Amino acid sequence: MEDELIDSASLSLSRKSQLPGTGFFYPDSLDEDRAEERVAEAVDGAEAVVVADTDADGLGCVALLREMYDATIKWATFAEDVQARVDRWERDSPADDEDRDVDEDEADAPRSTVALVGAGPYSLDEALENVAAHAPAGIDLYVCDLCPDEYAWIEEELAAVSEVADSIAWYDHHQWSEATAARVREAGVDLVVGESDEECSTDVTLRSLDYDFDERWTELAAVTRDHDLWQKEDPRSDDLADYAYWTDPEEYVAVVGAFGVDLPPVVEQYIELRRVEKSELIEAAVSRAELKQIGPWTVGVTYGRCSQNEVAEALREKGADGAVVVKPAGSASIRGSEGFERAHEVAGRVNGGGHPRAAGCKPDIYDDMLDYAHHWTTQGATAKRVILRAFEDVASEVAADDEASETEADDDAAGDE
Repeated sequence: MEDELIDSASLSLSRKSQLPGTGFFYPDSLDEDRAEERVAEAVDGAEAVVVADTDADGLGCVALLREMYDATIKWATFAEDVQARVDRWERDSPADDEDRDVDEDEADAPRSTVALVGAGPYSLDEALENVAAHAPAGIDLYVCDLCPDEYAWIEEELAAVSEVADSIAWYDHHQWSEATAARVREAGVDLVVGESDEECSTDVTLRSLDYDFDERWTELAAVTRDHDLWQKEDPRSDDLADYAYWTDPEEYVAVVGAFGVDLPPVVEQYIELRRVEKSELIEAAVSRAELKQIGPWTVGVTYGRCSQNEVAEALREKGADGAVVVKPAGSASIRGSEGFERAHEVAGRVNGGGHPRAAGCKPDIYDDMLDYAHHWTTQGATAKRVILRAFEDVASEVAADDEASETEADDDAAGDE
């Protein structure tokens, strides 16, 4: 297959909005091999390893740990590359940085003695397995901004990495089941879980580490929290979130480690250039949206490669209590509001999980590439239908619970007469 067919940088905005990024078309086996190679390189000679989500919140935790270990990579290492990307975007012929492959000389880039191993909720087991296989004995292991849906998913991998690590600490703010949290702690892990509607994982890490951080780190946690909890009171939080999404995790950690929330001018310039396309992709997704009435909730549902939080905010302005953004890669983001705080319950019925107002899932509906082709050409019709059915199930449960409560109240009132 010709490279041009999967090169996102060469697509029109309309097509780019409807198709997944270049990385989607790499086989999982190739991704797994590359992931293991990268972990092996990253942890070589490390004194500590951080397995973290690679959004701004997870990477904020990594920056804190590198500060504590005096292991931050210098910003100068990345400054020239950022300027080169700015130059490309200013020439109106940008590479698709979001999908860019690993540079051939990446192995020669400076590495921190606090190794970063990026992971998501569905790759946490693989990340722990790779750390167990390649990290030197005696490391301190940290897991940040990640929550396993079930302990069974990571049981063997956590046991294996426990044989390698001298200590394991886990800092998070997602919705943990009591059973999973108990099993993780029984495995010898120092698990700290913050209130998901009050703290981000950077907050949890900051207050949990035995180190005297200066004020700029408190500010970093506060600004990270502003976006991660969708408080939207500090405009700088969008800068952090966008930059973490668009750049290499190591670069982001180095920049906030050096500058905190006051990003250098060249980084701010890069963010502004990329936001032009971001806004257009948001507009495309919003224009496709439909509003559905499900039980007591108005649900906005759309499809597209876009920034889901901004799309969800636009749908709320149109009257939606909840929002569903189905992505070309097959996953979906579910967002709530004051009127809908059951996003994690909906996602839990469709192979996902998360917070009451922010959750994600990937319906188990893709058996082969024909299913994906149907997904792209119908703008996620099957995924939308499955997720909306999950909304209906949750609405039915809520109605049944309300009815049972009313009946119980009536019975109590009758008994008092």
